[in-house]
Amino acid sequence: MKYDRNKLYLFLLFTAIAISLTGINLDFFTDDPALYASISKNLLYRNQLWELFTYNQDWLDKPHFPFWAIAISFKIFGISVWAYRLPAFLFFLLGLRYTYLFTKRYYNIDIAWIATLILATSLQVQMSNTDVRAEPYLLALVIGSIYHISKIENQFSFKDLLLAALLTALAIMTKGIFVIVAIYGALAGQLIFKRRFSDIFKLKWLGLGLITAIFLLPELYALYIQFDLHPEKIVFGRQHVSGIKWFFWDSQFGRFVNNGPITRPSGDILFYVHTLLWAFAPWCLLFYYAIYKNIRRIIARKHLAEYYTFSGGILLLLLFSLSGFQLPFYTNTIFPLFAIITAPYCYEELSKTGTIFRSFALWVYIVAFPVLIILINYFGKPGYTLLFFVELLIFGIAAMIICFQAQEKRLTTLFLACLTSMFANLYLNTIFNKMVIGYRAQITAANYVNQTALNQYKIYNLGTENNIFQFYVNRQIGMLYFESFDKIKSGDKVLFFANQKTLDLLRTEHKYYTLVKAFPNYKYEQILPGFINQNTRSKVIDSVYLLSK
Repeated sequence: MKYDRNKLYLFLLFTAIAISLTGINLDFFTDDPALYASISKNLLYRNQLWELFTYNQDWLDKPHFPFWAIAISFKIFGISVWAYRLPAFLFFLLGLRYTYLFTKRYYNIDIAWIATLILATSLQVQMSNTDVRAEPYLLALVIGSIYHISKIENQFSFKDLLLAALLTALAIMTKGIFVIVAIYGALAGQLIFKRRFSDIFKLKWLGLGLITAIFLLPELYALYIQFDLHPEKIVFGRQHVSGIKWFFWDSQFGRFVNNGPITRPSGDILFYVHTLLWAFAPWCLLFYYAIYKNIRRIIARKHLAEYYTFSGGILLLLLFSLSGFQLPFYTNTIFPLFAIITAPYCYEELSKTGTIFRSFALWVYIVAFPVLIILINYFGKPGYTLLFFVELLIFGIAAMIICFQAQEKRLTTLFLACLTSMFANLYLNTIFNKMVIGYRAQITAANYVNQTALNQYKIYNLGTENNIFQFYVNRQIGMLYFESFDKIKSGDKVLFFANQKTLDLLRTEHKYYTLVKAFPNYKYEQILPGFINQNTRSKVIDSVYLLSK
C-alpha cells in the first residue's frame, strides 16, 4: 500500500476524536463538573437563565457562558452527563479546527496537521473532555480569537472583527477578564517583535475592544440583576456584594494576589514546569526545547514565522505560575498555542543534537505510557480483563502498521507518540475511570433517594457540599448547615446526605439522628497510590450516609 502521510494524519486525528467520545457518557467522578451540571440543571428547574443557584443559594464563582451552553443542551437533549459534556466536546472540535487554520496560515499543511494532532492527543486535553470544566470552551475561544485577530492584523475585515470580538467576549464570560492576557498579549507580542509599534494604536483595535464590551452586556446584566440590584443578599458571608465588581476585580485580581473572597494556599512558581510533564504529555519535553530555541532566535534577532503563540502562551503561563491559584487543567486554555509552538520541531530537520533530543523526548513517553498502564492494571485489578487485552492488541497492531507504513523516521516516532497517548486515554475512559466511579457512593446514594417511595422527602446536604449527589438527585436539594440540624423535628420527612466527617461531628456533639443507609466511598479527587493497589484500597475507603431524624 502506497505511503500517504495525509491519510495517517487523518486516521490518527479521527481516532483521537473517537476515543475522546468514549468518555462522554461516563458518570461524574470529580466534584466540579457535577457542580457545574447541577447549577445548569437549576437554571431549568427555576425556569430562568440569568441567575445561578446551587442548593437554593445564590452562587458567585464563575461567569455564565458555560452554564448557558449546558442549560441549552439539557433543554434540547434532557438532563444527563452526556448532554453536559456535549457543548464542551463541540468546542474541543472547534479548537482543533482553529488550531489547524492558524498553523496553516503561518507554517505549512504538515505542521498544521501535526499541531492539531499534538493538541488532540495531549493527555490533559483528552482527560478534560471527560472531566469537563470550563477549559474545553476556552481551548477554542482563545485560539479562535487569536486567529481572527491575526487576519485583521494584515487585512481588515468586519466579519473577522466581529468574530474576534465575539469569541473574546465568550472567553471572558467563561473564565473572566484575565483571558485577554493571552489574546491581547499575543497581538501585542506580534506587533512589538515585528517592530510595528505604531500599529498598536490603530482604530481597529479600539473597535475590537468596544465591540467586545458590547458582547459582554449579557454577563453584566445577569450579575447586576442577581447581585447589584439586591445588596441585601448575603454572599461570601457579607452583604452589599457587587457582582459586576466581582467580575472585573475579585474573581481575577483578587485570586491572582490571593486576597479575594475565595483563596487558596500560596502557589509554587515552578508548579506548571513539572505539571506540564504529564499534562502536556507526550509533547512537553519537545515544547520546552521549542521555547528554548525560540528564545535563542529572538535574542539573535532572527525572525519567527509568527509571534502570537509564543507571546500569548508564555504570558499566560507566567501569570498562572505567579498566581496563588494553580490547578493542572488551567493551562488547557493555551495548549493550542503550545501545540503550534511545538509542531515545527516535530517536523522540520534539526541539528544532530536536536534530532537525538527529539527522539529521546518522544520515546520516553512511548515507552512509559504502556508500561505505566500495564502496572496500574496489574496492581489495580479493575476488571474488564478481556477488554484490556483487546485494547492492547489493537494498539499493538496499529503501532506495527505505522512502523511499516510511515517512511519518515521523525514522523514514525511522532505517530507512535500520538498512539500511546490515545491508548492511555482509552484505558482511562473504558476501564480505570469506571473503577473509580464504582467507588463514588454519592451516585449510589442519589439512586437510593430517587426511588418513588421517597419522593415526598426533602433532601439536604448536611454540613458540606456533595455536588455529585446534588446532580444525580432528580429534584432540587438544599444545604443544611450543622448548627441548624436541631431545627429539624423528629418525624419530618427529611433525608440528610452526610460524609464521614459530618457524621463524626454529630456523634461528638451527641446529636440525635437515625442512620438510614451507609455507602462505601472513595472521597479523594486525586488518585492515591493506596487506591490504585487493590491490596491497600480498603485503607483509603470511608463511607457516606443517608440520615433522618
